[in-house]
Amino acid sequence: MDHLNQDIAVLAANREKAIVKTSVIGIVTNLFLVGFKAFVGLASNSIAVILDAVNNLSDALSSVVTIIGAKLGAKQPDKKHPLGYGRIEYLSSMIVAALVLYAGITSLVESVKKILHPEAADYSTVSIVIISVAIAVKLILGTYVKKQGKKVNSGALAASGSDALFDAILSASVLASAAVYLIWGVSLEAYVGVIIAGFIIKAGIEMMIETLNDIIGKREDAETTKELKEIICAEEAVLGAYDVTLFNYGPNKNYGSVHIELPDTMSVDDVDKVTRKIQADVYQKTGIILTGIGVYSYNTSDDEAARMRNTIQKTVMAHEWALQMHGFYADREKKTIRFDVVVSFDVDRKDAMEILYSEVNARYPDYEILIIPDVDVAD
Repeated sequence: MDHLNQDIAVLAANREKAIVKTSVIGIVTNLFLVGFKAFVGLASNSIAVILDAVNNLSDALSSVVTIIGAKLGAKQPDKKHPLGYGRIEYLSSMIVAALVLYAGITSLVESVKKILHPEAADYSTVSIVIISVAIAVKLILGTYVKKQGKKVNSGALAASGSDALFDAILSASVLASAAVYLIWGVSLEAYVGVIIAGFIIKAGIEMMIETLNDIIGKREDAETTKELKEIICAEEAVLGAYDVTLFNYGPNKNYGSVHIELPDTMSVDDVDKVTRKIQADVYQKTGIILTGIGVYSYNTSDDEAARMRNTIQKTVMAHEWALQMHGFYADREKKTIRFDVVVSFDVDRKDAMEILYSEVNARYPDYEILIIPDVDVAD
């Protein structure tokens, strides 16, 4: 486990450096654009260009928050926080989302004022050139930041990259409205400002929802669960892997637990060797640390128990809300049967258990039945 912790520390340090470097580039670039766009907007009396500058300023502030979040999130675990500070990054993402949302609402208010009290815009050749350059800069910056965000698994960076690419599209709309004004004399500035504000608000809300999902806890994607099970089941002694549960404590900080099915002939020493090997393999291939591995015992030498399992499985799986049955073990001497059932969220769990107990008891009235209902978390 010490070796795993050292690897995690190295990965976290490299990830922090990449986030800070990318964010600094974003800050410098956005401040450069803020200065140019503000100058052009004030000189040409263009509300759309000024709002575009405000949006770039919020992007720069977002990068500052991202750096702070990465620095705090990379702090080493301590007595009060034994699993680290990684979730701080989700709080920083929430602040970034709030900044974006505030910028959008402010932009909307100013644009509406401009519609109610219009002022003529005054574009120059210089302003057109600067806006065009800004579009190119944002396309390059957005592509770079988004790529780095995906590379280091930083939601804040990926969102900033997408936002920058989106800004390029919005700046292009400002450029188009300027062309319309210069050619036909029709001012669309304020209306373009409303559209820009709407998109900014939408982006802020989406960022908040995504961050809230990370904080609350969401279902792990099917590919990750499938990969995890394949790694575990590749171990020769393992007959099946079930009840995969993952706990996220920040980007790239995933812990988990799982139940594995092993033959009833294995000794405690054998089980210990298998579970330790599984922990090492899973971490090396996925970066997930399995903090707990439960064990189901599987009947291997009792043909009658195998027939009982098949009968009960058919009974259980006849219900659409029964997604999976596992962990079955029958002790014919003590007259006990135990197994787990993954129950869908579409049915009341209490009603489902009453039905299963009734049906299984009807088939095996002499046995003591124990059914454990599992939640459909990741299977």
